[in-house]
Amino acid sequence: MPLPFLTADREFDATDDVALPFDDRDRWRRPYRPGPWRVGLAATGLLLASFVLFAAVIIALTGTISGAGVVFGIALAIIAAALRLLRSGVWVSARGLRQVRFVATRTVPWDRIVAVRTVQQPVRWLGLPRTVQGQALVLVRQDRSAEDAPTLLTTHNADFLARVEAFDRAADSVEVWADEYGHKPEPAKR
Repeated sequence: MPLPFLTADREFDATDDVALPFDDRDRWRRPYRPGPWRVGLAATGLLLASFVLFAAVIIALTGTISGAGVVFGIALAIIAAALRLLRSGVWVSARGLRQVRFVATRTVPWDRIVAVRTVQQPVRWLGLPRTVQGQALVLVRQDRSAEDAPTLLTTHNADFLARVEAFDRAADSVEVWADEYGHKPEPAKR
């Protein structure tokens, strides 16, 4: 017996009033999948959190409740860090471009974006201080010069290390969003 809800074999009924997920341009979406380095690090963090939670249960059963509370708080902090790590990246919607980092989030409306382009430059390897030659997707804004354009994605970050084709697809996707919604210079009046 086929399970149509698990496959793409079923036919889509065009009379349904349900919008497909990709039709909702106002929803924030990541135009690429998280890379194996990011997912692996988050999975390791969640595995560590499970051991810490197990330790909190043992401490609660044999020791003091306050000690168990402290260890439980540490486990919650590890879980929050792992989830934030998974959420990090570049997100797009009809409202603008959002860069989610581990500590901060920055959103730039499309009307303030002049261009999003791929450049060859030294990039950080997995976010560490070591730099290597690679490609970067940079954001050129109206209120900043092109020299201090922030880097959105690189070929050597946790999402695209050793995945150049995935970087190219993601960069192309973000560039398409920028072309569609970005700042259009007004024509010169005569």
